Amino acid sequence: MRSPKTVLSAALGLGLAASLAAAVPAVATPSAAPADHTVTAAQYVGSAAEKADTKRFFEAVLKSALAKQKKTGAASVTVTYDASGAPTFAQQISSSAQIWNSAVSNVKLQAGSGGADFSYREGNDSRGSYASTDGHGHGYIFLDYQQNQEYDSTRVTAHETGHVLGLPDHYEGPCSELMSGGGPGPSCTNSQPDANERAQVDQLWANGLKGAHFGTAS
Repeated sequence: MRSPKTVLSAALGLGLAASLAAAVPAVATPSAAPADHTVTAAQYVGSAAEKADTKRFFEAVLKSALAKQKKTGAASVTVTYDASGAPTFAQQISSSAQIWNSAVSNVKLQAGSGGADFSYREGNDSRGSYASTDGHGHGYIFLDYQQNQEYDSTRVTAHETGHVLGLPDHYEGPCSELMSGGGPGPSCTNSQPDANERAQVDQLWANGLKGAHFGTAS
């Protein structure tokens, strides 16, 4: 979820997160922000590198969940998350899981610890909050302090969690669309996915992941 204050050069470099994620500490340090290179939410539509990284994140979580499903023989799909790396946002993470669990039927989010399918981290990063994978089957959601002060924190967390379930960013969408992220601006506090987003997630995770593929924004 990008802020209207996102630095353009940092935004375009987000695709590097996949290759650098293993080296990122639990609390990231802020990047230097060049002046006079900010973009507004209306201008920002996301780079191809960002979209590719988000796709890899979803695929990593999907692969991990599928492996567990095969091992246990469970009929439904449960995706586990570890929230211990983001204690400041424990309430928002729990609320986001409840929001998605109430919105969709074919996949459920469940708190866990060791061996979780993905994790949450917190800290300061000029890129804002984002979802990433280290390229080795492990993904994480990073929650940025400043962005979560400027925007509704539950919306930010639910939006990033939407990437776990296969939804891409759609910044040009209205406030009623969760994956529009920071596009509608800080005044938007909606943290609920709309009917189309709910249907996309259920379709992606139908029949125990058979034929699942990364979602497309409409």
